[in-house]
Amino acid sequence: MRKFLFTFILLGYLSVLNAQVVQVTDKNSAQPLELVTIFSQSHLVNTVTNSKGTANLSEFRGLDEIIFRLVGYETTIFSYSELEQLNFKVSMEQSELSLDEVVISVTRWKQGKRETSAKIATLRPKDIAFLNPQTAADLVGMTGDVYIQKSQMGGGSPMIRGFATNRVLIAVDGVRMNNAIFRSGNIQNIISLDPFATDRSEVIFGPGSVIYGSDAIGGVMGFYTLHPELSNDDQSLVKVNAVTRYASANTEKTGHVDVNLGFDKWASVTSFSFSDYDDLKMGSHGPDDYLRHQYVDRLNGQDVIVENEDAKLQVPTGYDQMSLMQKLRYSPNDNWDVNYGFHYSTTSDYDRYDRLTQPKGDGFKSAEWYYGPQVWMMNTVSLQHKASNQLFDHVNIIAAHQLFEESRHDRKFGKEDLRHRYEKVNALSLNVDFERQWKGGTRMFYGVELISNKINSTGEKENINSGETEETASRYPDDSRWHSIAAYANVLHKINPKMNLQGGLRYNQIILKADIDDQFYPFPFEDADINTGALTGSLGLVFNPCESWQLSTSASTGFRAPNIDDVGKVFDSEPGAVVVPNPDLEPEYAINWEMGAAFIVAKRLKLDAAVYYTYLTNAMVRRDFSLNGDDTIEYDGETSRVQAMQNAAHAYVYGIQCGMELKLPAGFAVSSRFNYQKGEEEQDDGSYSPLRHAAPWFGTTHLSYTTKRLKIDLNSQYNGKMSYANMPVSEHGKSYMYALDENDNVYSPAWQTLNIKAQYKVNTMLLITAGVDNITDERYKPYSSGIAAPGRNFIASLRVTL
Repeated sequence: MRKFLFTFILLGYLSVLNAQVVQVTDKNSAQPLELVTIFSQSHLVNTVTNSKGTANLSEFRGLDEIIFRLVGYETTIFSYSELEQLNFKVSMEQSELSLDEVVISVTRWKQGKRETSAKIATLRPKDIAFLNPQTAADLVGMTGDVYIQKSQMGGGSPMIRGFATNRVLIAVDGVRMNNAIFRSGNIQNIISLDPFATDRSEVIFGPGSVIYGSDAIGGVMGFYTLHPELSNDDQSLVKVNAVTRYASANTEKTGHVDVNLGFDKWASVTSFSFSDYDDLKMGSHGPDDYLRHQYVDRLNGQDVIVENEDAKLQVPTGYDQMSLMQKLRYSPNDNWDVNYGFHYSTTSDYDRYDRLTQPKGDGFKSAEWYYGPQVWMMNTVSLQHKASNQLFDHVNIIAAHQLFEESRHDRKFGKEDLRHRYEKVNALSLNVDFERQWKGGTRMFYGVELISNKINSTGEKENINSGETEETASRYPDDSRWHSIAAYANVLHKINPKMNLQGGLRYNQIILKADIDDQFYPFPFEDADINTGALTGSLGLVFNPCESWQLSTSASTGFRAPNIDDVGKVFDSEPGAVVVPNPDLEPEYAINWEMGAAFIVAKRLKLDAAVYYTYLTNAMVRRDFSLNGDDTIEYDGETSRVQAMQNAAHAYVYGIQCGMELKLPAGFAVSSRFNYQKGEEEQDDGSYSPLRHAAPWFGTTHLSYTTKRLKIDLNSQYNGKMSYANMPVSEHGKSYMYALDENDNVYSPAWQTLNIKAQYKVNTMLLITAGVDNITDERYKPYSSGIAAPGRNFIASLRVTL
């Protein structure tokens, strides 16, 4: 009997230990702190507090060093026995400034920001809630280091260090979003991501090909969506967020709700968002060239030009969008974590505004030019396992399927034929990533990646009067394939307590197969068959002489392999020119060097800067081409100059990114970001033209005031001028997109906006955000954009948390 009683007491004691929960709160307000990272560097265990500020510490039992870290708070370190003496209650004190932060995107595993030489911009949940962005493109633009181009309101193409489109990479929950039809022209796939379902965003600047492969030349944008939270005690965890948002410039009406259900081993999070946008209104003060005096309408079966009652209203630009996410999590014990994620996003039809403003004679070239619904669906299954063996301490396996659907529809003014082109991409991927740590702090990250894309593309021509249809040329070769097989390794070595060395290698094999249809055009080839490899590497050194200083330098390479868009596309790139397939393309390579520094003075002033130089060789660029000896072909009823993507140039870009943050007394703060980049690309005749995606200098400055419940931010966004002489040659003929100077040459004027935003926390459940963007009602276009930015814009948002 005594033996049974002893066993019963022992098991009860062990169960209490196994369920030991720590409570983390703010030292001043006593409010629970969410997303505190708790980890041990020596034993490679970590966890994060939930919305109640609690976390299970059963894995940390007996450890001498348990680190509590949260951006904006002083990092604290305890032993397990010290936490027992504190009854597992930890209070964290707000810090003035810090260089410390946990990041994920650099190696696909958590590591300290002070351990990596890469420049990284991070947006955390509180930042996202305050910034309150309309789209995911606007979200990354709010870092102050990413430039956003828009061809229409349903758009947003990030430019990073002079590169954009298929030379930058998007990853969602660790899964590559770039597919085989990501083009060199501006893209808008990023708007498929729901900013309200985004928990965290990280932007890595410079090549990231060692970890992410092809396309990661200018940088990597990592989005981490809401993650199901488990309950850390006997009670279930129920968390509900509901958000409404209104913006006056496009009469935006947005609603969002997300629900988290957490239990001991199971958890679920569901997210739904819907946005409706009317036509966008530009500002009052700026170039008249941007005004929309007329537009095309169809009345009584005829295309007619209609006078716009309000020339500041950009007709047509309105659309709507719906996003849905469902995640399930099962964590049977501390060593296993299984997750399933479902993402779905779709838009209505939305007009390609810049093409609809393109003139022809006294009218317009197009009567219709719109995108069909942009559909993105992703299913993912991930499995994380912790173990201690010779091969790994942690392994993470992610299998994913993505479906992309998009279409283009265009009809010339006065014509009856409406051309439809439909694209569908099925993308499969498998990532297996390992982490291994040795005594002394050396860590190795390695893994393999398999990707397969299948592209279906069709085209048809519809007579809008009779309804009759006939087959026409598709945009891409139908049933084409693109595959990638890769292996990588990355090592982080602590030379001493103040110095880290990190380096890695990746080998990538790319296989492309496409049948070129010559039914509509006389192509002198029948297929494209590419099987090529790419080896990339990186090496970085970080020196932390003290807690308030960090110095770093790195060299890295990146690559972009030819995809189906490069090899097999047929489209009209600009007036009078048509791009045709070229099956002889090879990968392009980037070589990058950069140096960075960050330091804190008196815990109140933080300064950081990074300088970089990137050289792109064997660049795939659009150049004049010939088919069967002819340099022109008939395309869509017009004689057009033949062009194709070719490995025909090299390019370079250099620049500086810098910032400052100053904490003032009484809750005031000042911060600023500034970016300057200059790039050039080799032309056919050996001369150089400015690099198309090298934006003019730009920056942002903020003056903020913060109390426990109130935050007010007065800020200015600004952008330098790009004169005609500094414009890329490819932009010289686009008078419909730019302002005209005194010589009637295109240029992009400088601009500056003044904006204010305030957020008030009524109580733990209610958060109100309101503000005015572009207070002075400036009329401006970000460089290379086909649509003018919003004029004076009143924004209001209400968030309820239960």
